Order: sequence, then C-alpha cells, then structure tokens
Amino acid sequence: MKIAIKYTWLCTALILTVTALQAQQNKSAEYLKRAETMYTNIWKNYRVPAYTGLFLENYPSNKKDSLTYMQGGKVSEKPVSFLWPFSGVFSATNVFMKIPALNAKYKPYQDTLVIGVEQYRDDVRRPMGYQAYPVKLEKSDRYYDDNGLVGIDYMESYFVTKNPLYLQRAKDVFKFILSGWNNNMGGGVPWLEGHHDQKPACTNGMATLTALKIYQGSKDPYYLDQGKKFYDWMYHTLRDSTGVIANDIKPGGKLNRTFYTYNTGSLIEAAVLLYKITGQKQYLQQAQELAADSYKHFSTVPHDKNLRLYIDLPWFVTVLFRGYEALYEVDGNYKYLDAVEQDLNYAWQNTRDQYGYLSHSWTPNQEEMKKPKWLLDQACIAELYARLSIILKVENVTNPSN
Repeated sequence: MKIAIKYTWLCTALILTVTALQAQQNKSAEYLKRAETMYTNIWKNYRVPAYTGLFLENYPSNKKDSLTYMQGGKVSEKPVSFLWPFSGVFSATNVFMKIPALNAKYKPYQDTLVIGVEQYRDDVRRPMGYQAYPVKLEKSDRYYDDNGLVGIDYMESYFVTKNPLYLQRAKDVFKFILSGWNNNMGGGVPWLEGHHDQKPACTNGMATLTALKIYQGSKDPYYLDQGKKFYDWMYHTLRDSTGVIANDIKPGGKLNRTFYTYNTGSLIEAAVLLYKITGQKQYLQQAQELAADSYKHFSTVPHDKNLRLYIDLPWFVTVLFRGYEALYEVDGNYKYLDAVEQDLNYAWQNTRDQYGYLSHSWTPNQEEMKKPKWLLDQACIAELYARLSIILKVENVTNPSN
C-alpha cells in the first residue's frame, strides 16, 4: 500500500511538473510573439525611407511635438529621431539575436542599425564621439550618456557576432567618454560635453557598463580597472540613504535626490558583472541590496493601483529590468522580474492604441493613448518581451504570477 501511494504521489508530482513547464513554454512563445509583433510594427511605421537606418521620433508624427530631454529645455521634433530613442531599437535587435533560431533573421536588421548609428558619428571634433542628431543633417551636442548607450549596443552586437569592428567602435566610444572625466565632485563624467553643471548617474552608469562589457569582450585589464573606477565613484557618491541611486551630484557636493529606475538598474547590472568577473562576493551583496532597496522604493512611492511598480519611463524600467535579470541569473530570485512582467502584461492588455502601441505610463489614460507614441517607449516593449521569452524558455522559473 505504501509503495502504491508513493508511486501515485511521484506520478502526480511528475504530471504537475510537466504541466507547469509546458505552461512556461507557452508563455515564452506568447512573449516572443508580442516582442516580434511590436518590433515589426516599429519598422513598418517609424522607418524614414529617405534616410537608411533612421527612424521617426514619434508615430503618428505631426512634426510639431516639443522634446524635453535636451540640455536647455524644449527642442522641436525633427525629420528623424535623436540618438537616444534610436538606441532603443538597436538594443532590442541585439536581444533578438541572442535567440539561436532568430539570429540569422535579425542580422540584416542589425546591419541596417549599424549604418544608422554611424550617421550620428562625429569625427570632426576630437576625440571622436556620437552626437545627438545625424551629422549630415546638422551639428548638435554630444552627450556622454548617449555615447555610453552606443558603447553598450556595440558590445552587445559584438557578443552575438564576434565582429572585431564592433569591439573597436566600443573602445573608441569609451575613449570619448573618458575624456570627460575630471576630479570635480570626486570624479565622474558630466552629462554633456563642455558643461560642468552636474555629474549624473545616467552617464556614469552607462560608462561603467561600457567599460565592463569591453573587458568581457577583450580581457584587457585596463577596461576592468576603468569599470571599477566608475562603479566605485557611483556607488559611494550617488547612493542615497534610501539605498537607491540619486540622479546627479552638483558642484559643491549637493545630491539631487530625484530617483529614476534606470539609475539604480545600471548599477545593479554593473555590480553583477563585477561579481562574475572578479568572484568577489561584496559585489553580489551590493547588487542584492540595490535590488531590494530599489524594489522597496519604486513599489511604495505613489503609483497607479493596477501596477506593482512606479513607471517613470518604460525604457528606464527596462534598464532596471536588465539589472534584475543579471542578478536573477546569479541568485535565481525571480521576485523583481515578476513585478515588471506583471506590469508589462497589464500595459499590453489595457493600453494599446489603434496601431498596437502602449501608453507612456502603462495606464489606460484615454488622452495619453490618443497621443503620438515615442519611439523609445515602444522599442523597449519589444526588448522586454524578448528578454522575458528567453528567461522563461531556458530557465526553470518559479514564477509567483503563474
């Protein structure tokens, strides 16, 4: 009798395990479908045929919107997007290329995006750097955080292609970023070339990741040393008493206690990379503390009741997700990823407009849903769902939302 009961229990457990794994695989397939649907829609509607590899800032574009993410205030929308939203498409493409069955499919997209990003490359000012808008259309400012994004995108491209040109371009970008380093405010790099009004987390976080990813690809200890230098400055200068990373530090040492999700996200990913590279457990502990503190902060500050986290900007949350994903690969804690997954699914199910694009706030605000949609807000949706698809397909996830 005992043997029969034990056998029945084992059979039941096996059936439940197989059922759970099948459900996980089905969810992975659905997420990949959503990722590719969004990506296809972006290439269909945002592409600017007159400029190879470049995209619209918004869709539908009325050419009249004011953009507020530049130094000095509002800038009018232009014929093609600025570098920052462009980078969102590049990043999403590199994630698709991590999927073996899709690598060949997305290689032509990556090739086209390389053509696109090189149109932002400014070789006139030295050292070479990427400016905010395509060089052939106008001269524009060069932001150090934009260049960090280019460095990261080129390294992620290198990891999936092993094209040495991409590694070299990332090194060139890092040389430009490092040219902005000075010891004012204890170190770090400012936001914009020629301006010294702040040392922000966005610039220094992306610089940290660029350096560490170059080290991963080259094994040149110089880049590990530089990555540590940036990381240490950020961790000890910008980490707030709340445990999350502040937006920037001003001349004189005043901390700007504005908290965006991506600033902590980039440092979580950097801490995990340092742990993987060095084996030093202090970095893993710091990553876990940053993750816990960021989750506590962004789940408790005022936000929509239907969401688990405060959605400051979808792409910002995507960078936070990257940090959580890197940590999950080490410690297996799906809690933080699950929060983003649930919020993303709510947005997908409740906020898509007639073109299939999601609202900026991930809430069904009718006025917001009627507005043109920003390229960066949509490109990161493709990236998030592609990342989730990979995680659920290859890992035995214990997912609280299942």
